[in-house]
Amino acid sequence: MGKAAAVVWDQSFLGYDLGGDHPLNPVRLDLTIRLATELGVLDGVSLIAPDAATDDDIERVHEAAYLNAVRAAPHAAWDVGHGLGTSDNPVFERMHEASALIVGGTMEAARRIASGEADRAVSIAGGLHHAMRDHAAGFCVYNDCAVAISWLLDNGFDRIAYVDVDVHHGDGVQNAFYDDPRVLTISVHQNPMTLWPGTGWPAELGGKGAEGTAVNLPLPPGTRDGNWLRAFHAVVPGLLGAFRPQILVTQCGVDSHREDPLADLSLSVDGHRAIYRALRDLAEAHAGGKWLALGGGGYELLRVVPRSWTHLLATVLDRDVEPNVPLPPGWVSHASRLAPNRPLPSSMTDAADTTFTPWGGDGDTPVDGAIRNTRRAVHPLHGLDPDDPRD
Repeated sequence: MGKAAAVVWDQSFLGYDLGGDHPLNPVRLDLTIRLATELGVLDGVSLIAPDAATDDDIERVHEAAYLNAVRAAPHAAWDVGHGLGTSDNPVFERMHEASALIVGGTMEAARRIASGEADRAVSIAGGLHHAMRDHAAGFCVYNDCAVAISWLLDNGFDRIAYVDVDVHHGDGVQNAFYDDPRVLTISVHQNPMTLWPGTGWPAELGGKGAEGTAVNLPLPPGTRDGNWLRAFHAVVPGLLGAFRPQILVTQCGVDSHREDPLADLSLSVDGHRAIYRALRDLAEAHAGGKWLALGGGGYELLRVVPRSWTHLLATVLDRDVEPNVPLPPGWVSHASRLAPNRPLPSSMTDAADTTFTPWGGDGDTPVDGAIRNTRRAVHPLHGLDPDDPRD
């Protein structure tokens, strides 16, 4: 990496709080920054505090009437609709302000890259990929990923690749750019027959004039690190090579972990670390080194998210943390006070094996079937041979 990477963070991000025992608890962000700090990952790094996104920014992908509903929701005495006030998307005080700040953080990260100040930037508070044009969905009020991509399209970029490794389909971003051939969206997720939102099939390929720019790789429940990485490397690098993006935007949700309470893939913290290193390599190989990394889902708040996203921060900064590094006593003490009956890991690893056998065009496992289905749907639209593992 040449230029120093930009890390966007401010304690105000913790205001995006859906309350009570909602799975998307902002403590996961606080614990991540505490862990990265105590491990020295952020030594000498000036954390960038963003401004909230303006209405004009947010209305790049959301309707003005929806913004008005979000503003009014905390004070409304009636059902405001727009997906607000549900168990997934409960209303909370200053919801618009907190959501606009998340968008502002992702936009600030994008600006740092577009201005040439940094080649890489990361905002772990971002990655709210389910929000739709006129409604909240899946814990997401405003779609910061889509807003930033839209802004980048108007500020020097006309070929953008978005890769989403969250366990849930990146439906909001796919929908926002389904008809736009300038944006390649790739989502690697649990099979939608077995998990919300029920979309993300290989046949979802993009609208007229943008065929092949929506890519979906659904994997069976129980998929572990080796098979996940086998599938990822069988699909993603070849498509990025054919598309030739100018920047790689990634949503790095960690709800694919085997301990996550809301989904059924079986990855490890070590698998997540391997994914981030692969994304870094792909940005260098296919996007001129330009990489915008965002957070996303992840609901094992103490044991998984802080370790996985500390690895993400370290990878973006080229300060890779070795898996066997012990967790700092100060961090363990703080986390233990939050959940005294929850055993904590002792180090930055799950001691998982992340080796994988590259796809060779053969194999008859469910994962191999998923690879073939996606490649046969998409690869010919990019001039690639779906049955040739070299493509």
